[in-house]
Amino acid sequence: MIKKLQRHGNSQALVLDKALLEAMGIDIDTPLQITISGASLVVTPVDVGLGRKRVAELISELRPKYKKMLENLAE
Repeated sequence: MIKKLQRHGNSQALVLDKALLEAMGIDIDTPLQITISGASLVVTPVDVGLGRKRVAELISELRPKYKKMLENLAE
């Protein structure tokens, strides 16, 4: 994939398409580590845990299975 920098105020920006973000498993809230390796720019998602979206998905999956146990614990 060939991309060009775009003007963004007094800076320049590299715009990442939605398909590329999805392929990398990142979104607007994902912290990124930017490094230079020779003449290459390397963009790596920073592992900061599961993220809000994945935690919500897991809770939705686990809640029905453990509903009764959680109710008993709450009492």
